[in-house]
Amino acid sequence: MFQIRLHGRGGQGVVTAAEMLALAGFKEGHNAQAFPSFGSERTGAPVVAFARLSPNEIRLREPIQEPDVVLIQDRTLLDSVDVFAGLRPEGYVLINSSRSPEELGLAELVERLPAGHVRTLPATRFALEKIGRPLPGAAMLAGFAALTGMLRLESVQAAYAVKFSGKVAEANADIARLAWDYVKAQLGENHA
Repeated sequence: MFQIRLHGRGGQGVVTAAEMLALAGFKEGHNAQAFPSFGSERTGAPVVAFARLSPNEIRLREPIQEPDVVLIQDRTLLDSVDVFAGLRPEGYVLINSSRSPEELGLAELVERLPAGHVRTLPATRFALEKIGRPLPGAAMLAGFAALTGMLRLESVQAAYAVKFSGKVAEANADIARLAWDYVKAQLGENHA
């Protein structure tokens, strides 16, 4: 089972991103699950959502304590929330930032995890360019797909096309492509 924990702030689409990740996984034949963990949070408050992908039935229902992947949609959480708590030794980290992990003060994390497993992605910038709103979800999911190889870009795009339509779906597909290409370029891989 592959477990993903998403951190962000209220209003950034963290819960929607977890749902889209599960939907993309389902489209590829995975058993998938997504759920949020929040109470009375308001816009701007820290929010956590979870997703699981597995070839087998998922019976777990509790929050993810030992994620394989941590997606951080708001880099300011690095200073206020223990976003890396329980991260597995072979885990992946993707942070919404135009700054490198080292510039964010994460050199120790970069050294602790396997090479290439800690990356940044200017997800909000891509969203602002394409939809004019700071909703980094599509970029973060495509970045996750490119980084881990767990999903295809087309599955992420198709998931957003199920939830949204018309220009919004097209814009999210464009955002996903930008993010996929960005991460693949960071990894030194050919683009899909």
